[in-house]
Amino acid sequence: MSEKIISSTIEPAGHWDKADGQVALDYEGRFLRRKKLVTVTGEGFLVDLPEVTNLRGGEAFVLSDGRRIEVTCAEEPVLVVTGDLARLAWHIGNRHTPCQIEADRLVIRQDHVLEAMLKQLGADVVQAVAPFAPESGAYGMGRTMGHEHGHSHDHGHSHDHDHGHDHGHSHGHHHHDHSHG
Repeated sequence: MSEKIISSTIEPAGHWDKADGQVALDYEGRFLRRKKLVTVTGEGFLVDLPEVTNLRGGEAFVLSDGRRIEVTCAEEPVLVVTGDLARLAWHIGNRHTPCQIEADRLVIRQDHVLEAMLKQLGADVVQAVAPFAPESGAYGMGRTMGHEHGHSHDHGHSHDHDHGHDHGHSHGHHHHDHSHG
């Protein structure tokens, strides 16, 4: 029966009142478009969204039967990093690994290579199991407000118009190439 329950709508955090259930998703699990999920009470439902969505926790899936299932950040194996945070965050950012940046510590997902690198840099690294909610975007230092995502789409479309103009120039270059030959 539960296969029939589908969610194709997500309500952002703060835009809904009361959840009828919860689903705990880890960092990877919060990137999704079409996926079968199971709530904490064992109810299955299918998520079928128009595009890949990066959830941050606090959103609600609206089910086809009208119920709402709250998204929570599941606990997962992480490394808690303390030390010279500015320097350490730079090295972590260089690896393009998601990083949760806090006032007095950094949190990344457990990774033996990064753990060894950070210890070599003099960091204190402690393994833990905790919800992982890095800065938005895969590259850590990006925008911190999820709300800006909507706006960035518009910019993408307006850039497309510029490409038309470039083609004219590139034909000119081709002529030069022929004359060299």
